[in-house]
Amino acid sequence: MKDFSLKKYALLLQTLKNKGYVFYTFEQACEKMPEGKSVILRHDVDLKAENSLATALIEKGLSINASYYFRVVPQSDKPEIIKKIAEAGHEIGYHYEDMTIAAGNYVEAYEHFKKYLAYFRTYYPVKTICMHGSPKSAYDGKDLWKHYNYRDLGIIGEPYFDMDFSKFFYLTDTGRRWDGYKVSVRDKVEGYSDLWAEQGLTYHSTDDIIAAAENGTLPERFMMVTHPQRWTDNAVEWCKELIMQNLKNAVKFFIVRRQK
Repeated sequence: MKDFSLKKYALLLQTLKNKGYVFYTFEQACEKMPEGKSVILRHDVDLKAENSLATALIEKGLSINASYYFRVVPQSDKPEIIKKIAEAGHEIGYHYEDMTIAAGNYVEAYEHFKKYLAYFRTYYPVKTICMHGSPKSAYDGKDLWKHYNYRDLGIIGEPYFDMDFSKFFYLTDTGRRWDGYKVSVRDKVEGYSDLWAEQGLTYHSTDDIIAAAENGTLPERFMMVTHPQRWTDNAVEWCKELIMQNLKNAVKFFIVRRQK
């Protein structure tokens, strides 16, 4: 069974459930932080929104609710798909990149943010948001909140500000691997990734995570982030994604190296 296939994703979720993990949306976690064996399940819908519907339906079949964050670009903003994912019982949020869209003008960025927050609220009463990394952009989306407060707009959570990652492990498939933080420009938790690596808490493949869950070494509480564009059972699309992600990882490696 290939990694980053829908079959592998379903196996990962089923294994975690079998081992007693309880799943939460980020909205639920913000309202009451989970205790015990828990997974905050987040999806960043960067591209190929159709893949997100596939993961959403797998989760529905397992009685799991997750958070789906949509960008405003046409590859992500697919109204019928957003509607179907909301109807499947999942949380919808705004995957914002307004500072990049506004070329660093924070006044224009804030107006753009408010406009699209209202738009996504036509599908779901959006209470949480999540920054899109935009690795090639000169602008960090989180900088918008140096000038404004998202809580003034009824937002109760943004993962990069409102999660205590000293208590929750951060597990993301950025770079089409689970240990891609070294080549990640912004989808990482500053100050903790290297500390976790020193403790041996690194997983390269989905099978590594499954094995850790099976043998009891997987952290008890974590946020798991996927980019559904990477997960498919279509052989051609699977190969395309593998090739393109390897090229992107090479570019991101040099960006990270230059930043250092």
